[in-house]
Amino acid sequence: MGNCQAVDAAVLEKQHPGGKLERMYRPVTASEVMKMNPGHYVSLIIPLPVSSEVKSDEKTAHFTRVKLLRPTDTLVLGQAYRLITSQDVIKVLKAKK
Repeated sequence: MGNCQAVDAAVLEKQHPGGKLERMYRPVTASEVMKMNPGHYVSLIIPLPVSSEVKSDEKTAHFTRVKLLRPTDTLVLGQAYRLITSQDVIKVLKAKK
C-alpha cells in the first residue's frame, strides 16, 4: 500500500468554469495560466472549516473562500485553483460598490 497523500502534494489542480479538472505537476505562474486561458482570472480555493457542531450524517453545504491571484503569483503544488471568467469578476466588483 502506498501513501496517496504524497501524490496529492505533488500536483496542483485547476478547475475550469465548466467543471473540468486539469492537473499540473510543476509550479506555474498565474500569468502563464491566464495566457493559456484568455478571459479568465486565477483564484486560490480556500476551504472554510466545518463546525464541529454539524453532525456528519446531516446534509450540509461546504463553503469555500476564493482569493484572486496576481499575475506574478505562483501556483504551488498541493493546492487547488479555480479559473474565473472576467465577467464574473466584474459582476462581483460592481456588487461591492
